[in-house]
Amino acid sequence: MFDKLAAVEMRYEELTSSLGTAEVQSDPTEYRTQAKMLADIEALVLKYREHRTVTEEIAQAEDLMKSGDPEMRDLAQEELADLTARQSRIVDELKILLIPKDPNDDKNVLVEIRAGTGGEEAALFAGELYRMYTRYAERQGWKLEVLGMSEAGQGGLKEVIVSITGQGAYSRLKYESGVHRVQRVPATEASGRIHTSTATVAVLPEADDIDIQINDKDLRIDTFCSSGPGGQSVNTTYSAVRVTHLPTGIVVSQQDEKSQIKNRAKALKVLRSRLYDLEMQKQQDAIAKERRGQVGSGDRSEKIRTYNFPQSRITDHRINFTTHQLTAVLDGSLAELIDALTTYYTAEKLKEVTAVETGL
Repeated sequence: MFDKLAAVEMRYEELTSSLGTAEVQSDPTEYRTQAKMLADIEALVLKYREHRTVTEEIAQAEDLMKSGDPEMRDLAQEELADLTARQSRIVDELKILLIPKDPNDDKNVLVEIRAGTGGEEAALFAGELYRMYTRYAERQGWKLEVLGMSEAGQGGLKEVIVSITGQGAYSRLKYESGVHRVQRVPATEASGRIHTSTATVAVLPEADDIDIQINDKDLRIDTFCSSGPGGQSVNTTYSAVRVTHLPTGIVVSQQDEKSQIKNRAKALKVLRSRLYDLEMQKQQDAIAKERRGQVGSGDRSEKIRTYNFPQSRITDHRINFTTHQLTAVLDGSLAELIDALTTYYTAEKLKEVTAVETGL
């Protein structure tokens, strides 16, 4: 581990020197790239240097232990105990910092919510999930923009796609991808029988232009008149846009804006993120079949969470975590759930790193 840390520190010093050169400073793209690389490893290097300082202080305390002065030996022994405990904590922190960082953690996200099985009740639940993520985003100080929405009756949603922009958006929301299940008595159920419905959530890291290059020859772009719920005409101009990516067959339609140019830009934004997500899944599937469903896999075929209204209970089945704060969570208080998921998957990654280091 410490050989790896020494190499990282050397790289940190190289980047620090490089950023000070006129050549790099005159190239904005290269400067941003190197500055980000430096920022990504800075916390690790500072913690490594702290470990080195504590190790040196431990050596000094051990030397004092050999002193002939009984009072100095007692002081050194007390200091040594504190330093040793601190060194142990730093080692644990270093192991966590050494976990490979998800390169998408700092990206903005697209969140796609769709009603699943359950008809009208599923659409109502999809609408509640949309409001939940909207309120959570507001609490985080993130910016949210609706890219597309298909409404159902009584305030429900067939589908909604939103863009969320903010620091750490993907790192906080990436574990929300999956099938969300609701159990409750619908307002239309006279007998009081509990129904089960579902909605799916897909959290996609927003792809930059440099992540996914889209060739114009791979696109078929159709325009049509936009329409509202029930098919009524919204306008008579061909402002709505349907973009088909020919190599993959992915189709994205946008009609929220009155401008064809704006709708096209939104559609390409969604398409780029879906292609990026598709590429991510291909890479992860190639690494190992058994790792599907793990951190960052984006596997949305599995039921991940149940919202039980009669018991005011939410259970995340991946980590066996339960909270009875259902109303608060649906009002955007997602921090407890997200923190529990982050802690669990960080521990799982730490196990993998430790197993590799020990050869297990």
